[in-house]
Amino acid sequence: MSGGSETLEFQAETRQLLHLVVHSLYSDKDIFLRELISNASDALDKLRLESLKDADLAADTSDLHIEIRPDAGARTLTVRDDGIGMSRAEVVDLIGTIAKSGTAGLLEKLKSAKDAEASNTLIGQFGVGFYSAFMVADKVTLVTRRAGEDVGTRWESTGESTYRIEQAPYAPQGTSVTLHLKPVDTDDHVFDYTAESKIREIVKKYSDFIRWPIRLISTSSGDEGTVVEEPKTINSMKALWSRPRSEITEDEYREFYKQIAHDWTDPLETVHLRSEGTFAYDALLFLPSHAPFDLYTRDAKRGVHLYVNRVFIMDECDALMPHYLRFVAGVVDAHDLSLNVSRELLQHDRHIRGVRRRLVKKILGTAKDLQAADAEKYRVFFDAFGRALKEGLLEDADNRETLLDLLLLESTHDETEPTTLRGYVERMKEDQKEIYYLTGASRAAIENSPHMEAFQAKGYEVLILADPIDEVWADQVLEYDGRPLRSIAKGRVDLDDADEAAGDADAKPEREDFTALLSFLTATLGEQIKQARLSTRLTTSAACVVGDVNDPTPALEKLYRATGQPVPHIKRILELNPDHPLVIKLRDAHARTADEPSADDDALARSAELLYDLAVLAEGGEIENPARFTRLVADRLAAGL
Repeated sequence: MSGGSETLEFQAETRQLLHLVVHSLYSDKDIFLRELISNASDALDKLRLESLKDADLAADTSDLHIEIRPDAGARTLTVRDDGIGMSRAEVVDLIGTIAKSGTAGLLEKLKSAKDAEASNTLIGQFGVGFYSAFMVADKVTLVTRRAGEDVGTRWESTGESTYRIEQAPYAPQGTSVTLHLKPVDTDDHVFDYTAESKIREIVKKYSDFIRWPIRLISTSSGDEGTVVEEPKTINSMKALWSRPRSEITEDEYREFYKQIAHDWTDPLETVHLRSEGTFAYDALLFLPSHAPFDLYTRDAKRGVHLYVNRVFIMDECDALMPHYLRFVAGVVDAHDLSLNVSRELLQHDRHIRGVRRRLVKKILGTAKDLQAADAEKYRVFFDAFGRALKEGLLEDADNRETLLDLLLLESTHDETEPTTLRGYVERMKEDQKEIYYLTGASRAAIENSPHMEAFQAKGYEVLILADPIDEVWADQVLEYDGRPLRSIAKGRVDLDDADEAAGDADAKPEREDFTALLSFLTATLGEQIKQARLSTRLTTSAACVVGDVNDPTPALEKLYRATGQPVPHIKRILELNPDHPLVIKLRDAHARTADEPSADDDALARSAELLYDLAVLAEGGEIENPARFTRLVADRLAAGL
């Protein structure tokens, strides 16, 4: 029944979402009108662009506008546009279902939201604007006809479990949404949305900058009982980004951001700039105060829209902003670009590449200024977007130094406040030449790692890198401010002589009385390790495992394999603490059995295996055979009782 009347059920997750939207504790129900106007504006933008690309499109573009028609007697409010419209299939796909990834996660977060502001923020992030109509309406009727098609579609629902859809043969081009409003109940702060004063208030607050005329249709009685309609344009229609900054209020910036980003909170910072060189453009960009819902998902959206001379071209313009800055919201209006430009052409346009470079430097410069001016505010920004900035260390070599300056990293210097790399360098010991760090699964795991013992004992600050992406960027960023970054889990460590080369394999000779034991361990554990040697980094633990200076960590190996990259297993080095009682007893036991092979050889081999597994566990790693490990431990415990 592709053209007939049908009653269909909402997708299961859509029903849940509708229920949560309608029954959440909203602090501002006025938002529904902003969302409907925003949808109408998008439809007009798309029609204008489509008509420019397709001269044969059968569409009327002579008077594109948005119309708001209140009817106090019928208790209805209609928002109509003569934009691109929708086909029947699009209505079912866009209104009857939610085909966006992450819906289930959104529902869980909404259910656990503690207050109205939290609910509003989550809904705003996900962009479910059409459904907000059910906050103020008992029933919603949508009539639409796609430009170029002959027959329209009528959709209607009470927002419960079903919706009705049928043909609308005489539907005009575009879309009209009629809200059958709930009764006015001032106790619940449900305003009379048929009142012209209320409509004007909402439009002025949220949608004054919309480039299309928003016309309020007022009715009055004429001669002989006729009804006279009077359309009045109630928005200024002046693109905010084209106005001088001195003429724009902070409230206007905030409301523009909320409209374009579909956010419910104020932006953290505003970037408004104009270039009048060989390639002129205006840009109005924002740093949000919280991360979008899908920031770290595979299908994360980008927030920068491209206009050409105030004509909408495309949203999510990846040619204007690198992936790691996908959280930046706003518009770029180019003055000298073709209206028919495609995403592929943008990628190779030298002017666009130049704009991108300038925008990136401006955004990073704004973040750096914020860092210097307001540490608390910058902490909010970095907590939300720090992981994305770290991605930039891998993607954007040109701005790597700036990105390194923007990092806030945990360290052993302070348990509560993170540090910048600049702060770390300023606190370095006089004879210290390297910036020390250690990666791991958590701060607790890193702080308790055997690798930390000598550094803690001698008062050296170590950066604590517990974010999974830290494994990747720290492995590729070699230095900061001319000082090498050094993992304390790699190479040799000798803090007694700061002038000694940290990566030199011959930096500290082995003690001769352990030579035989080290040879035995290297041979016995040859499948697991490349070498056994004495350690200068251990003070209390018996052993630890370390990598060579240029080897990836086990966590990085695992990460590469998870992404499908073939990585050979890298053997590591077993380091022993020569002052630990266990290591001394192992040496003595090996000496007793060296000249008289016996059954004790097997016991010594099992002890070596246990020692290695304990070292792996101590750094938070995973041992290869947990079942065998538990049996060996149980046997040793039994033998010792």
